[in-house]
Amino acid sequence: MNKGIVIEGMRKRYGTGDTAVDALKKVDMQVEPGEVVGLIGPSGSGKSTLLKSLGAVIDPSAGRMMLGGEVIYDEGWKAPDLRALRRDKIGFVFQAPYLIPFLDVTDNVALLPMLAGLPNGEARQRALDLLTALDVQHRARAMPSQLSGGEQQRVAIARGLVNRPPVILADEPTAPLDSERAMSVIRILNDMAKKYETAIIVVTHDEKIIPTFKRIYHIRDGVTHEEVGERRGFD
Repeated sequence: MNKGIVIEGMRKRYGTGDTAVDALKKVDMQVEPGEVVGLIGPSGSGKSTLLKSLGAVIDPSAGRMMLGGEVIYDEGWKAPDLRALRRDKIGFVFQAPYLIPFLDVTDNVALLPMLAGLPNGEARQRALDLLTALDVQHRARAMPSQLSGGEQQRVAIARGLVNRPPVILADEPTAPLDSERAMSVIRILNDMAKKYETAIIVVTHDEKIIPTFKRIYHIRDGVTHEEVGERRGFD
């Protein structure tokens, strides 16, 4: 059983009758644990709707979805608590880091496991372990305003991983970064995917990083198409 991401026949319709719009018509995807897959497509193709559906932010209209080996949607949500699902099963990394400005780096990362009930000391140790893995442990007591853009994005990645979710959804994570920092972020995501057996989907328009994906899903007019080519990837 795939313990990463499995989506079968997902659809999303907005409205009814003559004014109905099918934002997603037929989405089929699989991402294995430890794999980083790209999702690309033009504006209006359904990327944002798909990401929101995967993140349990909006309700799909039809289909089936599994995260971490658990069926979470099958013609309706199967998870009893969507907030807990988002907290425990799904990590988010956005274009902007969205760090909490009045918390230091450690507490920004430790907050989610604290909210999930992990003792404060254990949550902070887990945060520090991730910050060390991402080579920003020396900024553990710094405030977000004291960090560079690249450091902020590493902290955001640590926050996405801290609850050890089976899935991470990364929405344009390299858009504000130059080529060197963009490649560094993608390398980190690949390393973290392998280390923590996390399935990662990266939504991107960034031409710099597209050649790094071993697999890509194109989405056009609400339909996904898989591309497997001679791409470099990261070893």
